[in-house]
Amino acid sequence: MFGKFLRLLTELRFYPKVEYMLVSFDHENKRVRLVLSGEELLETLQEQGERTNPNHPTLWRPEYGSYMIEGTPGQPYGGTMSEFNTVEDNMRKRRKEATSLLKVHQAVCTITSFPRLGCPGFTVPDFKPNPVEGGASKSLFFPDEAINKHPRFSTLTRNIRHRRGEKVVINVPIFKDKNTPSPFLETFPEDDEAAKASKPDHIYMDAMGFGMGNCCLQVTFQACSISEARYLYDQLATICPIVMALSAASPFYRGYVSDIDCRWGVISASVDDRTREERGLEPLKKNNYRISKSRYDSIDSYLSECGEKYNDIDLTIDKEIYQQLLREGIDHLLAQHVAHLFIRDPLTLFEEKIHLDDANESDHFENIQSTNWQTMRFKPPPPNSDIGWRVEFRPMEVQLTDFENSAYVVFVVLLTRVILSYKLDFLIPLSKVDENMKVAQKRDAVLWGMFYFRKDICKGITFSGISRVTLGYKQLLKLLALSSAGGNAVVDGCGKAQNSTELATEEYSLMSVDTIINGKEGVFPGLIPILNSYLENMEVDVDTRCSILNYLKLIKKRASGELMTVARWMREFIANHPDYKQDSVITDEINYSLISKCNEIANELCECPELLGPAFRKVKYSGNFTWDLIHRN
Repeated sequence: MFGKFLRLLTELRFYPKVEYMLVSFDHENKRVRLVLSGEELLETLQEQGERTNPNHPTLWRPEYGSYMIEGTPGQPYGGTMSEFNTVEDNMRKRRKEATSLLKVHQAVCTITSFPRLGCPGFTVPDFKPNPVEGGASKSLFFPDEAINKHPRFSTLTRNIRHRRGEKVVINVPIFKDKNTPSPFLETFPEDDEAAKASKPDHIYMDAMGFGMGNCCLQVTFQACSISEARYLYDQLATICPIVMALSAASPFYRGYVSDIDCRWGVISASVDDRTREERGLEPLKKNNYRISKSRYDSIDSYLSECGEKYNDIDLTIDKEIYQQLLREGIDHLLAQHVAHLFIRDPLTLFEEKIHLDDANESDHFENIQSTNWQTMRFKPPPPNSDIGWRVEFRPMEVQLTDFENSAYVVFVVLLTRVILSYKLDFLIPLSKVDENMKVAQKRDAVLWGMFYFRKDICKGITFSGISRVTLGYKQLLKLLALSSAGGNAVVDGCGKAQNSTELATEEYSLMSVDTIINGKEGVFPGLIPILNSYLENMEVDVDTRCSILNYLKLIKKRASGELMTVARWMREFIANHPDYKQDSVITDEINYSLISKCNEIANELCECPELLGPAFRKVKYSGNFTWDLIHRN
């Protein structure tokens, strides 16, 4: 058992990805705009980085907006605990590397949504949208020049609109402040399509850029086997809405204060290529299926045997592909997963990629796979590669600082270690996960939202003897004793519990984020206490342990409400701005103040205790690094 645990630590790799926006400050006129120079910056970063040195610590990649870039570690992090202490350092170097190539009045920002995206003059150089003639999006607000020049991105934009048969429709509820008009109405006399699509008391948007032009934080994990990857995929799917609420960072859209805190529904609508028939608005004639969700949404089926009984969502599949996969020896659960992906049409296809050897190349599969953007992504190994089975965790909003982004990455990665080593079971009916996703996006969901969560997380455990005591299982049982759901279950196999007494209550109940993360006596032991128990049994150097504990402290305090989410902090900043008229409008000057403050916080030019807690620094005692409070004057 212990040997297997060590193998997990050495083989389970992870790979965090951060997306950045380029902004330009006009200090004289108090304006901040998005800089459309991402392609040029990317070319320089790649030329000075990986093309010159294959071992460069950062890989830079394009993103949807021509004001965006994406950075990832040059090599995935390994399984040793000490590597947790390198995540933040890599992110800091990444930010510094990109910033060094910018002009003095420009900055690299990790903000999820630019508050005035789509407002007149929001880019440098300034371009006007062209909703009438040609173009990819035909947006009233978002110019095609703001789309990355790589043909993939404009082709995606154009083909989503063509396939849908109309522009995408995004309606976000507006936050009703004291002086916000009621009803809040926008008129679009020059565009009949917009006039019909926009809704009262909602912020209307009409282009892919309003979703894909936002930034996020994602982590990919490499598992030891396909079965382990499937198990991890399922378990993390239930965590997605919880972490989304915890990382909420996008309350503003098109110059208005909205009544949501997360981008997920916005980006889902921004790439929704379903026709009216597929959305159930017209009888099926030209199309084959009614499709319940956008291409960008939560998962629709669990993949492991443990999760099969919780697959309570009607799954639309391509039956011909499903039968073909079964004939080739693929099991039912994986076959239906792939057959569900393939109800979607390809959105892009380059001429040189039409005729390929599918036995040795995976481009045709990836063409569909990579345009099914779900909360979790199950990633088979590439052909002729030593890369293993992977899963990608996708719901997190990007945070202002490298410390915050590292904290969320370390929290999720550490959680995967605990899930795999203790064989924890977070599974609930998938329909309840979907309900949680809706709750997670609401304003201040981390404080007021109630989420369905499993009470007995050890019900699916399989273990032999007391060998798990060496891995912290004894401490885990103590924690579970705090929960009335802990019970005396002895478990044999995946989800087949043999209890001394039948459970009188359901397997799950509604819990707050605070209860799920920090625990509540008689209800749930809490994820942070379980992670702390796990850490107590690991050999970790002092510096790494202190770093991890500080990361977990941020998550703990965000969950309890002691610290604000980025979304709540931004709302408070706007509400207290002297120029804000309590009318839900974010002017150029208010936006300038907000992004300037975000940039100062990100670059540690000022403190923000309500967002980050007390300021810490590394200090050296007796030859060892540790953390101590910065003494303020």
